[in-house]
Amino acid sequence: MRVRDLPLADDLVAHYEAAGITDLYPPQAAAVDAGITRGENVVVAVPTASGKTFIAELAMLTSGGPALYIVPLRALAREKYETFSDLPGVEVGISTGDLDSTAELGAYDVVVATAEKVDSAIRSGASWVDDLSCVVVDEVHLLGSKGRGPTLEVTMATLGRRAPDVQIVALSATVDNPDEIADWLGAELVRSRWRPVDLRTGVYAEGRVDFDDGSTLPVAVDTDGDGDGDEDAGTAATVELVRGAIDDGGQCLAFVRSRREAETLAARLAEAGVGAAAAADELGEEVRDAGRADTGRRLAECVEGGVAFHHAGLRAEHRALVENAFRDRALKCICATPTLAAGVNVPARRVVIRDQQRYTGSGMEWLPVLEVHQMCGRAGRPHLDPYGEAVLVADDEDGRAELEDRYVGAEPEAVESQLADREALRTHVLAIVASGFADSQGGILDLLDATFYAHDRPEESLAGLVESVVDDLVEWEMLAAQNGEGAETLTATTLGEAVSRQYIAPQTGARVVSGIETMQGMETVTGLTALEVVCDTPDMHGTYLGNRERAAMYQFARRHASELTTDMGATERFERWLEAVKTARILLEWADGASTEALVEEYRIGPGDLESRVERAQWLLGAAAAVADVVGGDGSAFRSVRERLAPDVSDG
Repeated sequence: MRVRDLPLADDLVAHYEAAGITDLYPPQAAAVDAGITRGENVVVAVPTASGKTFIAELAMLTSGGPALYIVPLRALAREKYETFSDLPGVEVGISTGDLDSTAELGAYDVVVATAEKVDSAIRSGASWVDDLSCVVVDEVHLLGSKGRGPTLEVTMATLGRRAPDVQIVALSATVDNPDEIADWLGAELVRSRWRPVDLRTGVYAEGRVDFDDGSTLPVAVDTDGDGDGDEDAGTAATVELVRGAIDDGGQCLAFVRSRREAETLAARLAEAGVGAAAAADELGEEVRDAGRADTGRRLAECVEGGVAFHHAGLRAEHRALVENAFRDRALKCICATPTLAAGVNVPARRVVIRDQQRYTGSGMEWLPVLEVHQMCGRAGRPHLDPYGEAVLVADDEDGRAELEDRYVGAEPEAVESQLADREALRTHVLAIVASGFADSQGGILDLLDATFYAHDRPEESLAGLVESVVDDLVEWEMLAAQNGEGAETLTATTLGEAVSRQYIAPQTGARVVSGIETMQGMETVTGLTALEVVCDTPDMHGTYLGNRERAAMYQFARRHASELTTDMGATERFERWLEAVKTARILLEWADGASTEALVEEYRIGPGDLESRVERAQWLLGAAAAVADVVGGDGSAFRSVRERLAPDVSDG
């Protein structure tokens, strides 16, 4: 099937042909046959780099009205926004941050947004949602994510209420049960393992890689590394596997378990001259200009050797520089944590997965099969590589057998709903009532009946959990229950409406109210007071508190006890609260003018961590001030420190 055969305007056909897209890949042709250009609901479950973005564009361009493209990550939103903006005659809008508005998005042909921003728009009654003709959901398998899954699931269910005739196109990695997702959405399923570049996957152990196609690759490994005898065999093998891909004219992604490991491996590769041919001195200067903290300096030094590291501790600008340089082939290798594999388009000739386990707080755990397969799927760049290779690194022959069984020969996990999580359900039950979608428990259950949870578990009822969650919200005075004519009517209180409108979790709202009440009886209310309140909520990212700094942070809390709303001797959540105090202290010092470089060195956080916490603090402080207004409290402390937090972390 050719692009010219599709129901597209001439300027769009010319655009695609100029980009070398003249014939459809088999999964793309199957999507057209399934009705993607006729307004039909379609679920597409195909490997990475098999043309899902073009399928999405076909749906949006032929839907006859405004389209919405939902993404899980802000970095992916920016990438898709730039891609869609190249389409002739198409006006594209984007909404991703906690502080930007969704109100004016109706003027665009295509809107790119995270699920959270779409959920926020639905809660606020944004009229453009009703006019949508097509909704594309990227990475729909994240329905199974504990963090993002419930919001994505409820958003899709409520979109169906707001725009019942909207076309739904869901894009997924290859998972075990795409048929169940398709059945839930009333969609045709396009399921394929076809890739434009062949992929072979294997395991390295004891001097060779055994691939799943029966071939082998000898790898000469110097386990002494630089001669000092302290390099482990896995790292030595990884270095040689990266070197081999680069010497063969390709690029490489190397995945490790932690930020520190990513930086250490990148420095090791740069020292060994593995990526020297990239000659990235100019890029190194750009990295230095983007931030002066030690993390940026170390990244610049690696980049000048043709290698980079990538993790969530980097500033967003640094991550973007690395990703773009790699796509432009100005870098030979990226050493990364698995977050890089979650949707950002950075394919390479070879992918090396040195670590298959990570620390979760309670011990080391194996990575999910789906996550490893997504890393492997980054191997093989269409039109650049004749093949792709993914290599998992094992310690020995027993390890080889373990990894072959666990990952190479295994199917990815099934997607399972996470909606029954109590904290998530509180958030969405409050939003359902506050947005006017339901005014009773029966109405709430009726809407939730349209979720993947209800479809996937028809024999299990959410009724008991919803009743318990409603009781929590009534106790927190966010919902009011009134009995009349044999039925209980639920309404959102002024507080409940504010909490939902500000897009904070009910538990966050309850903590803010408690903090405001305590502040009213305090003699000393400062910026630290306001920051402690918002940092001690589930909506603020935690900040790691090391053993060596715990005593110092405890002493800081004791010295400033009169400014804090929590009695440190009475709280049952002492460790989590002390982490919140650390976050508040960092933010206060930032508001007082401390540099990123100083804070990173003093508190052992990454510039990207500081960047994200400043942004979240601005959002939460604004929300807390709004809550204070409706409960009769004084929101001036929240507003004051919010104004002092600069909107941009510029020297990281």
